[in-house]
Amino acid sequence: MEPDSQISETDSKMPEIVNQTMELLTQSNDPCSKIQAAKDIRRLTKTSQKYRRHFSGAIQYLVSMLRSNSLEFNEASLLALLNLAVKDEKNKVKIVDAGALEPLICFLRSDSTTLREYATAALLTLSASVINKPTISSSGAIPLLVEILRDGSPQAKVDSLMTLYNLSTRKENLTVILSEKAIPPLVNLLKTCKKSSKTTEKCSALIESLLDFEEGRSALTSEEGGVLAVVEVLENGSPQSRECAVGALLKMCESDRDRYREPILQEGVIPGLLELTVQGTPRSQSKARTLLQLLRDSPYPRSELEADRLENIVCTIVSQIDGEDRGGKAKKMLAEMVQVSMEQSLRHLQQRALVCTPTEMPFTKCTSKVSSK
Repeated sequence: MEPDSQISETDSKMPEIVNQTMELLTQSNDPCSKIQAAKDIRRLTKTSQKYRRHFSGAIQYLVSMLRSNSLEFNEASLLALLNLAVKDEKNKVKIVDAGALEPLICFLRSDSTTLREYATAALLTLSASVINKPTISSSGAIPLLVEILRDGSPQAKVDSLMTLYNLSTRKENLTVILSEKAIPPLVNLLKTCKKSSKTTEKCSALIESLLDFEEGRSALTSEEGGVLAVVEVLENGSPQSRECAVGALLKMCESDRDRYREPILQEGVIPGLLELTVQGTPRSQSKARTLLQLLRDSPYPRSELEADRLENIVCTIVSQIDGEDRGGKAKKMLAEMVQVSMEQSLRHLQQRALVCTPTEMPFTKCTSKVSSK
């Protein structure tokens, strides 16, 4: 049979399939039939937007199954709802309006790791809707999401991060996230994820937003390796991640240069900043130049600085940054700066190695993609 004929036949049978499945879900008294109906909805809506539309009427019944004491009921209905919500704004809103948040919040506290993961993934999908954000924000989900960010499974941590990022677009949520001590688990996630990943982009962006507050800036500098984790993103992240990283460091230095200048310089940030002035996005370049000026201009005598020769080179580059052929000049001088700073950076790395524990946390490639379950 030709592909077009297969599609036509499937479309012609769709109403019949939907009606049969809905009948099992809504009229059967057999628990196994309801579970099978939920599984069928999950399967049919995994990749089909048409089925998501046709099965929108099942949402209230699936939400009712979430309230059951049966773990099998919970998992089957939750996965069906998750697929119904993917790429469907109307279904996202309808699921929240049907009362799904209350059982989902309960699942975040569940002893079942699987149920916690599914509930976190569901909240991630639902929080992508602007309409849902106020309701989710006031549901008490944020403290539980930070807890999962701290202690959850690797995938649940990533989904929790993404959900918190979605909710952070409402500025009032930033203080709530901060009050739950989110900076340490965010730093830990930043350390273990691939620097070019979407996870790092969202993590860097959330940290940058949290550094609007002094509590956030203090928490980052107090966390062991916190500033270093941001500097490493500035050096090796995607263009968007690097922009967030330099923005975070700039917020620190602009808020209180005397307090934050040295902690930033100690992590060897200068080479990465100079590279950004040449190769970064327009916003990254502007922020990097501003931060270089703040790091260069010191109230202390030059004899108190560790890298006098390096800073002289930096001063020269920055002083020429507004001249003609800025990019060409910076590129030529960048090579010289990197060569001069290698010895200093090596000493810094050796000092860091001395304070490391014998067993380091394994490098984990985190993913930020939430696929249909």
